[in-house]
Amino acid sequence: MPHPYLKEIKKIFEANADATIAKGAKAYMLNQFEFYGIKTPLRRKLSKAFYISHPIINHNELSTLIKECFEEPKRELHYFAIELLGYHKKLWSKKTLPLIEWMITHYSWWETVDSTNTHVISKFFLQFPEYIEIYTYKWNRSNNKWLKRMSILFQLTYRNKTNTALLTGYIEHCITEEDFFIRKAIGWALRAYAYTDAKWVVNFVKTHPQLSNLSKREALKHQ
Repeated sequence: MPHPYLKEIKKIFEANADATIAKGAKAYMLNQFEFYGIKTPLRRKLSKAFYISHPIINHNELSTLIKECFEEPKRELHYFAIELLGYHKKLWSKKTLPLIEWMITHYSWWETVDSTNTHVISKFFLQFPEYIEIYTYKWNRSNNKWLKRMSILFQLTYRNKTNTALLTGYIEHCITEEDFFIRKAIGWALRAYAYTDAKWVVNFVKTHPQLSNLSKREALKHQ
């Protein structure tokens, strides 16, 4: 039986649907997903009000609702689930890691994977640094390109807290990957760290000639 919250949020989203916006969003995502057609500011306003009025008090319920949202065809419910987990950071624990991995690897595309990093992954590892190496190493060695992407991008906002040894190792392991999203992630991670230590990034690019042109271009974009 569906989680009662799911029925309620679907009604709210349906009441705010816009077919024209939905058509444009579907085309932008290469016709891979269906949409209600709710612009981000309104969706977040509706979602936040729902989170406040419908508190969740245990991790199992949170996990169940998130997975049920992801099984729905409308993409806004996936976004709702990602931000729901981000909102309930007080419930995060080691049990959250398998859920994060599930979210990265199901119905995956760049926008949900990167949103999961923004709202959950990067913040989770700051809160629980003891899990960083064992999990991100596993992701980096995975055959799943989205897990690999997250192993490279999870430190995107860390600045002077960036573990450059991990970043180096993870990029070097993926340096010959031909996948666009991994190459883009490598360049993006380097570009983000360049705001903290531009010399380090420039030197990294110089000493790693195997980097793709895309990764190099992204890394040195503001140099």
